Amino acid sequence: MSILIIEAFYGGSHKQLVDLLQEELEDCALYTLPAKKWHWRARTSALYFSQNIPGSERYRILFASSVLNLTELAALRPDLGKLKKILYFHENQLVYPVKKCQERDFQYGYNQILSCLVADVVVFNSLFNMESFLTSIGKFMKLIPDHRPKDLESIIRPKCQVIYFPIRFPDVSRFMPKHKAAHLQKMLSLKGNIGATPPVTLPFQQQQGSSENVLDGVESESAPGDAAQEHLGSSLMQESSLKACNSSDNSSSRHGDSKQNPCDIVSGVGDQQRPLHIVWPHRWEHDKDPESFFKVLMHLKDLGLDFHVSVLGETFTDVPDIFSESREALGSSVLHWGYLPSRDDYFHVLCTADVVISTAKHEFFGVAMLEAVYCGCYPLCPKDLVYPEIFPAEYLYSTPEQLSKRLQNFCKRPDIIRKHLYKGEMTPFSWAALHGKFRSLLTTEPREDL
Repeated sequence: MSILIIEAFYGGSHKQLVDLLQEELEDCALYTLPAKKWHWRARTSALYFSQNIPGSERYRILFASSVLNLTELAALRPDLGKLKKILYFHENQLVYPVKKCQERDFQYGYNQILSCLVADVVVFNSLFNMESFLTSIGKFMKLIPDHRPKDLESIIRPKCQVIYFPIRFPDVSRFMPKHKAAHLQKMLSLKGNIGATPPVTLPFQQQQGSSENVLDGVESESAPGDAAQEHLGSSLMQESSLKACNSSDNSSSRHGDSKQNPCDIVSGVGDQQRPLHIVWPHRWEHDKDPESFFKVLMHLKDLGLDFHVSVLGETFTDVPDIFSESREALGSSVLHWGYLPSRDDYFHVLCTADVVISTAKHEFFGVAMLEAVYCGCYPLCPKDLVYPEIFPAEYLYSTPEQLSKRLQNFCKRPDIIRKHLYKGEMTPFSWAALHGKFRSLLTTEPREDL
């Protein structure tokens, strides 16, 4: 059996997923296009792949992300159309925010609907992604002036399922500062967790207590065993932190615009004296709402509060002006500014940070937020989109004012937030827990009638 994997936008989480599948599953063939000019990939990649993927009698399964127009590819290449076709949605275009709505934008969502009709299995990376897509089909199709297709949701829904994006969490022990030792022990248990597949609906969708007074909660939340856990391996942590600092003295300045080595910040300074370190690890694009993020940071500065910030994430052709403006305004508060191609450098920064922020107007999963939480960051996310599905209510905010208030408290007492142990689940999003579902999905023979 052979698996044909096609990725029309080979970057970010799209690249992360297909690289993982190719590495972990046997007998895969991967064909990709660079992660540039997304709109053109959605419009034209099917024709390109139809001409550049060689024919093979060994192909049994076709796995592609929803950037590809699967309908066009199946029509252009009948031999591929006969395979079991699996369509994976990292994001959907029916609820994707656009800066300016234009008629041509209809085609992107329409292509995804057509691809679902052609696919044998449609997989979404979250329940929010699946439901927002399916329940928007009817309204979306009303944009057609007349002779509208009917009952598309009822046709597509039976094909759909949720398999969370699988994150292969790395060993970050060499980057962890001493105060995160207890968190590290908790996260290390994920590496050996290959148990039953977790349920789709997580307990965080249930109503929980108020998140306004998180500092009070954190102070009383620390488990009695925390001190014992921290001293276990504390000397190991000190040694590994020193090695990490020494090895990264020169590396951190190679990519992006680094002002200070994060290790210089965490070594030799008490938790109370060291300023809060905020990290924003998202794409530099409008749908991540960087304006709201930087507005909150500037308010913190206006209040005279001390903090450090690292702004990571990929940049593309058009970078919003707010980034260059904020870089200058934040001045010495900046620890790191720019994309880190090295995964080690990236996880090193996450491990030295205290709080990870999302201000997204669009998010269907959020790999970067979960990676930061894995590295011991306290997450603050909008109470919207996919976040209530993944994070307990304590880590959600409803308004920018609430986000600002939480960060003001954290800036005043960063030592308390550094004692916090994350209360949510990480296992459901790990490759260890999800690999069985992906193997099952990608080892099933095509239907008898094909």
